[in-house]
Amino acid sequence: MRLPFGLRLVLSFAALFLGFLLTTFTAQAQVGPLLRELVVRTDTTRYQISRNTVAVQGQQHLYFYYRQEDETAELEVYPAQTRTRLRLVRSADFTLLDSLTAAPNGQFYRAKVRFKDLSAVRFLQFTFAQASDSVGRPPLTQTVNLLPVTRTTLELRPGETELFVGEEKVFELSSNNPKNIRATADWTKGQDIDYRITQEKGSLRLHVLPNALGSRVLTVRPQTERPFLTDNNRRTTYALPPIRQEFTVKASRLRFLSVDKKEITVDDVSRRKGVELILDNGRTFELKHTYRIEEQEEAGGALIGELFTRQYLTNDRVLCWLRVYNTHRLTDSYLYIKENDQAKYITNLNILPKTTVSMVSVRHRGGDWTTNTSVNPGETVDVRLEGESLARARFHFEDVQTVPSDSSVRTDAMAVYRVQVPVTIDKKRIAIYNYGQPTGFNLSIKEFQRPHPLDFVSVAFGEAPRPVNRLNGPVLYDRTIRDVVFSFNSNGIDSDKLLYGKQYLTFDIRTQNSKGELIEMRTVDNVVVCPGENSVRAAFYQDKQCQVGNISLNSLLNARKTYDLDDWSTIIITVKHTPSQYQEPGFSQKLELVLQRRVKFDIDVSFPAGLLTKREGESGYGSFGGISLAMLAQFSFYHPEKINRLRPYKVGAGFVALNAFNLSSDDADNRDLGIVVLGSVYPTRREARLTFPLYLGGGYLLAKGKWFYLLGPGIGVRL
Repeated sequence: MRLPFGLRLVLSFAALFLGFLLTTFTAQAQVGPLLRELVVRTDTTRYQISRNTVAVQGQQHLYFYYRQEDETAELEVYPAQTRTRLRLVRSADFTLLDSLTAAPNGQFYRAKVRFKDLSAVRFLQFTFAQASDSVGRPPLTQTVNLLPVTRTTLELRPGETELFVGEEKVFELSSNNPKNIRATADWTKGQDIDYRITQEKGSLRLHVLPNALGSRVLTVRPQTERPFLTDNNRRTTYALPPIRQEFTVKASRLRFLSVDKKEITVDDVSRRKGVELILDNGRTFELKHTYRIEEQEEAGGALIGELFTRQYLTNDRVLCWLRVYNTHRLTDSYLYIKENDQAKYITNLNILPKTTVSMVSVRHRGGDWTTNTSVNPGETVDVRLEGESLARARFHFEDVQTVPSDSSVRTDAMAVYRVQVPVTIDKKRIAIYNYGQPTGFNLSIKEFQRPHPLDFVSVAFGEAPRPVNRLNGPVLYDRTIRDVVFSFNSNGIDSDKLLYGKQYLTFDIRTQNSKGELIEMRTVDNVVVCPGENSVRAAFYQDKQCQVGNISLNSLLNARKTYDLDDWSTIIITVKHTPSQYQEPGFSQKLELVLQRRVKFDIDVSFPAGLLTKREGESGYGSFGGISLAMLAQFSFYHPEKINRLRPYKVGAGFVALNAFNLSSDDADNRDLGIVVLGSVYPTRREARLTFPLYLGGGYLLAKGKWFYLLGPGIGVRL
């Protein structure tokens, strides 16, 4: 029997309703083979598998809301059988803080877990397993799919709403969960305002590129990484509400394109082949096309270079060849990229000449700059390099150390370095390199050549050698000078801290008699004394000119040797540094040796007059006699502290002819010849030609055969 259409329709709806109720009852009554119920509690919200599920790709998922990436949740697990022992299988997506533990009433199990990076994790699930029994059957397992969801907001609040056609603008987006916003690497196409969303260091950025003039509305349709629920938590979606913003789009202006290189050197390679360059995408660039680069926006500017576009890169940049023909600096102006004399874009970079060094100067401590590049071992000097593009050079001095200094200067035209030369350096030249390439300039190593005090020169003239700089003033020597010998202490020149180098000496020699008259004069030039083995530079001083042994004065004298000089002769020797060998004044020492004598023996003829005589055996004194003649062998005595100065007394013996010049017959008895010993007192004035000495002495009269004494003055004549 066929039922009426209305009855059949009612029965069909009833059947469908009963099926729905049966399905719901079955889902609530029987969750799975192991679990009767699963509860996930975050903060104060409970999510149950029997009530909070949603279908994703045909599978039921237990959803729960989270606010933190490492959200902590408490689990309540209700087994299907009250006596079933369960365990939670470990996973890399969460950390089990508390193991499954039965509640006091034994109705369910409780555990605590901490999730890891919920926004990035995929296919999150809990796997429960039944504890093994004694029969050895495989344990039953049940997997519960989880769907972490979160409430994500996204806002755009631009500071300005003015855009230019073809010019990219970047705005910052604010969100409560930036990691959950999906970034888009590609631009949208065909809209009034194209856009893309990027993430940079945890912040969101909206890049916009207008294409049409006027008032335009930008519509941004963002997507999330994790879904969220809509329609009363029954449907998942990844699309956030659209963001709409109105902008005013104006005509295009020149856009600045950044480059990956900030400096390019003008050389043969950059002029002919070009330099590979990565440039921002200008949007209107044509591949395999050459653009002109000038320093001014107007037509007719000087050609700086040519830009040839090769291919697009994935990071929205363009790979190009840049050929440069002129120099340019960042501080001069911008560079304009032109097509058909029309400026399209601007950019900027340094186009510099090749680094070249044209001159090197050296300044020693306490001196001025000089182009003489000679330096000494162990010396610290300032080196100045002059040329072009020196600021970006990397200079290196071979085998020496560069010392940081406040006086160091680095400009394009000049670079100043403080260089410390090792005292043990074994090279003749210090090459200067730039990035490992020789510049063609170097520093010459020159041994120190400074005058050393003359204490390393000793002189011996009959006694032990003494340093010449200790002999100040005339040296009185009262014995025969067999020779004057100069010796040299080569180990007394250089020390660990002070280097002097070779010593070039000159010896000026003069000999003169007691009257100051010149006997002989000699000059010995360029006597080279080299530092000894104690010097750290001893190996570098070796030279055939170095003085070996002593210098004998007699080997240099021709007229009269030192042992043949008369009394009170003088040897004058001046030891000094050879001026032509030094850049500073040297030392000089004068040695004056005087042949001193204590006593002088001579035959002296004088004319005593008015002598008062006393003869033996006669009473009284005789009358004053006339002029007598005396010839005496006398000893004169020199002053011990004066040069060639006699004392005012003499002692001698000889003959006296009394009244020799009195020819009167009346005084015949008073004339006689006597042998006498006389002491005389003479005046000490050297300039006196006529003197009147005073005599005192006695003797024996040959004619009368008597002893006598005499006292009286005399007359002395100096020729």
